[in-house]
Amino acid sequence: MYQVRPPAVAGAFYPGQGSTLSNDVTALLAKARLTTDTASRVPKALIVPHAGYIYSGATAALAYAQLAAGRTTIRRVVLLGPVHRVPVRGLALPGVDSFATPLGNIEIDQDALAAITPLRQVVVSRAAHEQEHSLEVQLPFLQSVLDNFKLVPLAVGDATPVEVAQVLEALWGGPETLIVISSDLSHFLPYRTAQAVDLETTHNILNLSGALTHEQACGGTPVNGLLLAASQHGLQPRLLGLCNSGDTAGDKGRVVGYASFAFTEGTHDIH
Repeated sequence: MYQVRPPAVAGAFYPGQGSTLSNDVTALLAKARLTTDTASRVPKALIVPHAGYIYSGATAALAYAQLAAGRTTIRRVVLLGPVHRVPVRGLALPGVDSFATPLGNIEIDQDALAAITPLRQVVVSRAAHEQEHSLEVQLPFLQSVLDNFKLVPLAVGDATPVEVAQVLEALWGGPETLIVISSDLSHFLPYRTAQAVDLETTHNILNLSGALTHEQACGGTPVNGLLLAASQHGLQPRLLGLCNSGDTAGDKGRVVGYASFAFTEGTHDIH
């Protein structure tokens, strides 16, 4: 029987009505294109935040605006985010055929699943996905910037960077494959403290130094795996935006940090 994972946080983290959601995402992307360079090559990977759109939507849009030139090229999105509600060992697939949002359904890439299900760290956990927002909030952006793609959604629990990198390697592909890692940065620190912590985390990511703790980034596990894979593949990271909830829609007493990064494949000069 065909099974659909319905949206869990529509109407909370982002608008639940399709036309409102589409308008909001379009506006966020339009503003992002005004404030960031979108003329560079299409990224191979992104790191994006996953809070409610009023908090981190503008920062996420800076990353998704980079995909304009890949609109028709990217056909597979490998999306990894941390589990927040249900613990899991390894990287969990959802055991469904598609994910639904107010903008429509996204098919799960069955060919990709066949490539990674033999890996011991890849499991199936519908429970891990049912209420998980870290993956879901990325989907309306992807639906807005890409024409026709299939999804590989992985909810990441207890795993090593090597285990995450193995999964990414199995799905690496070419320009048709985009990797998206969903992660916020520090949580519930005072504003100035958070700025200092997040700046250090940013430097680690830009140096492909994959030893981030979950205090530095709630998605530290998938981020560390990406940084390992990025180092192996010679990807070049670029910081697109850095802020926290005290800059957007929250008070400055206890803030959550947000950043977006794009990773592009390196060029080799010919002399």
